[in-house]
Amino acid sequence: MSDLYKMIPSDIMAMEVTQVLLNAQSVDGAVRKHAEESLKQFQEQNLPGFLLSLSGELANNEKPVDSRKLAGLILKNALDAKEQHRKFELVQRWLSLDAAVKNQIKACLLQTLSSPVPDARSTASQVIAKVAGIELPQKQWPELIGSLLSNIHQLPAHVKQATLETLGYLCEEVSPDVVDQDQVNKILTAVVQGMNASEGNNDVRLAATRALYNALGFAQANFSNDMERDYIMRVVCEATLSPEVKIRQAAFECLVSISSSYYEKLAPYIKDIFNITAKAVKEDEEPVALQAIEFWSSICDEEIDILEEYGGDFTGDSDIPCFYFIKQALPALVPMLLETLLKQEDDQDQDDGAWNLAMAGGTCLGLVARTVGDDIVPLVMPFIEENITKPDWRQREAATYAFGSILEGPSPDKLTSIVNVALNFMLTALTNDPNSHVKDTTAWTLGRIFEFLHGSTIETPIITQANCQQIITVLLQSMKDAPNVTEKACGALYFLAQGFEDVGSSSSLTPHFQEIVQSLLTVTHREDAGESRLRTAAYETLNEVVRCSTDETASMVLQLIPVIMMELHQTLEAQKLSSDEREKQNELQGLLCGCLQVIIQKLGSSEPTKHVFMQYVDQIMNLFLRVFASRSATVHEEAMLAIGALAYATGPDFTKYMPEFYKYLEMGLQNFEEYQVCAVTVGVVGDICRALEDKILPYCDGIMTQLLKDLSSNQLHRSVKPPIFSCFGDIALAIGENFEKYLMYGMPMLQSAAELSAHTSSADDEMTEYTNLLRNGILEAYSGIFQGFKNSPKTQLLIPYAPHILQFLDAIYTWRRTWMICKEFLNECLSSEDHLIKESAEWAKLAISRAISV
Repeated sequence: MSDLYKMIPSDIMAMEVTQVLLNAQSVDGAVRKHAEESLKQFQEQNLPGFLLSLSGELANNEKPVDSRKLAGLILKNALDAKEQHRKFELVQRWLSLDAAVKNQIKACLLQTLSSPVPDARSTASQVIAKVAGIELPQKQWPELIGSLLSNIHQLPAHVKQATLETLGYLCEEVSPDVVDQDQVNKILTAVVQGMNASEGNNDVRLAATRALYNALGFAQANFSNDMERDYIMRVVCEATLSPEVKIRQAAFECLVSISSSYYEKLAPYIKDIFNITAKAVKEDEEPVALQAIEFWSSICDEEIDILEEYGGDFTGDSDIPCFYFIKQALPALVPMLLETLLKQEDDQDQDDGAWNLAMAGGTCLGLVARTVGDDIVPLVMPFIEENITKPDWRQREAATYAFGSILEGPSPDKLTSIVNVALNFMLTALTNDPNSHVKDTTAWTLGRIFEFLHGSTIETPIITQANCQQIITVLLQSMKDAPNVTEKACGALYFLAQGFEDVGSSSSLTPHFQEIVQSLLTVTHREDAGESRLRTAAYETLNEVVRCSTDETASMVLQLIPVIMMELHQTLEAQKLSSDEREKQNELQGLLCGCLQVIIQKLGSSEPTKHVFMQYVDQIMNLFLRVFASRSATVHEEAMLAIGALAYATGPDFTKYMPEFYKYLEMGLQNFEEYQVCAVTVGVVGDICRALEDKILPYCDGIMTQLLKDLSSNQLHRSVKPPIFSCFGDIALAIGENFEKYLMYGMPMLQSAAELSAHTSSADDEMTEYTNLLRNGILEAYSGIFQGFKNSPKTQLLIPYAPHILQFLDAIYTWRRTWMICKEFLNECLSSEDHLIKESAEWAKLAISRAISV
C-alpha cells in the first residue's frame, strides 16, 4: 500500500483526496475544473493507487457523505460504460490489475455494506455488482455470494438491507448461467425470507422485494417446482398488501415480470391476482395502481405474441399454450379499465411525457381489444353511449378514448356500422366541443378510424364522396386549434392520406390537395409549432400526402419543390444563433431534407415527372452539400437519405456530383459516434452503386478501405455491420470483375462473420434478430459477388472460397427462417453459366435437402 501511495501525484498529496472529491462538486467552476483535472491526472499516473484511494474513501465512515458518494460513482464508472468497446477496455483493465490491489478494493467495498450511512451502502452495493459482473464469469471472487449470504443473518437491519440490495444488483449484472443452482436457491431463499410479512423492518422488506425483481431471471428451476413456486407467489402477493407503498409497488413490479417470464405457470394464481390488481386499481395510490394495470397489459402482450405465432391453432403437445387469461377475465377486467379512463389529469394533453391512470387504462384496453377482438365491443359500447354526451368533459373524453382504444383488434365487419354512426358525431365534436382534452382525444380517435378502417383492403368504405369533403374541412379547420389538438389532427390527416395510397389514378383527396398542402405549410410556420411536436407532425403529414398522391397532382408536387428549397435555403442563411436556436434550426433542416427526399422519390418514379424535375437537381444537390457543413447528426442522416433518393432518381447523371459529395460520403462512413449516420451512409453507397454502376469505380478504393475499417472496428455499433456486408454485394454488382482486388480483403471478413453467425447461440430475441440480419447481409454479399463475376473469365478466383461458402450455406439451412433467402441465392448460382458454380450449388441444394429431411 505504501509503495502505491508513493506514486500519487504531488497535488493530490498536498490536498487530501477527500478535499479534491469535494472540490469536484464545487459551485465554483474554476475550483471544480482544477479538481477534475487532478483526479484525471491521478487516474492516468497511478490507476491502482487511484482506485484504492476511492475505495478507502467510500469505506471510511469519518469522511463526508458527498466525497464518499462521488468516490463510489467514479469507482463504478471505472468498471463500466455504455459503449461496448469502452466497456471491454475497462473490463480488461480491471482484470489486469494486481490481485492484491483488487482484493483490498473488494474488502473495502464489502466493509462499506455495514456503514451507518445509507448513500455509502447503496453506492457500494452497485460497485460490488459491477465487479461481480466482471469477475464471476471469469471464475474469480467465488466466495462473494457466500460472504453476502452470511451477512443476511447479521443482526443490524441496515446490513441486511444493504446485502439484499447488493444481491439484487448482482442478479442484474450477472448472467444466470454464471451462478450455480445451489447458490441460486440460497439467494432466492434469502430474498424471499426478507420479503416475508414477518420481517419487521420495511427497508429490509423493500430491498428484498426489489432484489427478487432482478433475481426472477435466475428462478427457472424454482418456478418449475410447484412447492417453491407456490411459496414465491404467496410471498409476492402478500407483499402487494404491505402497509408501505414502495413495497406494494415493488411487489406489483415483480408480478409484471413474472407475467412475461413465467406466463405458462400463472393459471393457479390468476384469480387471486385479478382480485389483488382490481383492489389496487380502485383504491391504491397511483404508482401502485399503474403497476397493477401493467400486469394485465403484460398478459395481453404475451397472449398477442402467442396467438400471432401459433395462429390460434393449439394442439395438446404445443410448447407454449395460450391460457386465454384475458378472455376469461373480460367481464370483470373491462369495467375495471373503463373506470380508470375517468381519472384524467387536467394538464395531461400539454405534457408529452405524461403517464397516469387514465392513459395506462386506455393503453391496456387497446391491448385487450387486440387480444380478444370482437368480444370486447359489446362490453365497451354501453360505456361509450352512456358518457359521450354528458356535460362533464371527463365523461365525454373517457367515452371517446374508450372508442379510439378498441378500433384495433375487432374485425371491420364488427366496427363499420358503429363507426359510420360515430363519424359524424366525432367530426362535430372536433369542431364544437368546448373542451381541449375532448378535442385532442377526438382527433386521435379519428386518426385511429382512418388507420384501421380506411383503405383499399376494407370491403365497406367508411370514407365516401359524400363525407370526404366534410372530413377534410373539419381537419383543416383544426389546423388552427391548440397545438396538441392540431398535432392529433395532423395524425388523422396522415392516415386519411395513407388510406388512398392504392386507389389507382384517381383519389378523393385530389380536389383538396392544394388546400391540404397549403394548410400544412401554414402549420409549420405557426409561432407555437415548437410545442407538442407540431412542426414535425405537420411535415410528416405533408410527406405522406405527397407520397400517396396520384399522377393528377404531380404538377402541384413540382410546385412544392421551390417552396421547400427556399425554406431550406433560409435556414442556411441564419447567422449568430444561440445553441438552442441552432438545435431548432438543425431540426428544421432535417425535416426539410426529409420532405425533399419524399418529393424526389415521388417525381423520380415516373418518366414524365422525372424529366421536368431534373431542372431542379443541381440546385437541390447544392443545398444538400451546404447542409453537410452543419455538424448535426440528424441533418446528416436526413440529407444523406435524400441524396440516396436523388442518386436513384438521376441514375448515371449523378456522377457529376461525386467529386464534391465524396468527402461527405467518407465522413459519414467514418462517423462511429453517431452510428445511425454511418448506417444510413452505407445504405446510400448501395443506392449510388445502383445508380452509377461501373462509374463508381474511381471511388471504390476509398469506399472499400473505409468499409473494411468499419468492420474491423470494435467502436462501431454492431448493427451497422450487416448492411456493410450487403454493401459489398452492391459494389461487386456495380463494378463486376473489377471487384477482384478486394476479394483478398473482403472474403476473409465474410468468412469470419459467417463462422460467428453459425456459432452464435440465440440466447435472446435481440441476438437472434442480429444473427439473422448478419446472415442476410452475408448472403447478399455473396449473391452480389457471384452475379458481378457472372460470365467473366475471372470466375475461377472465387473457387478457393467455395468450401467456406458451402459450409455457411449448409449451416444456414438449419435455420428455416432464412430458407427463402438461401433458395433465392442458390437459384442464382444454379442459373450461372459457370459449370463449377452450378455444380457446387447443385451439391449444396442436395446436401441441405437431406439435412432438412432428417
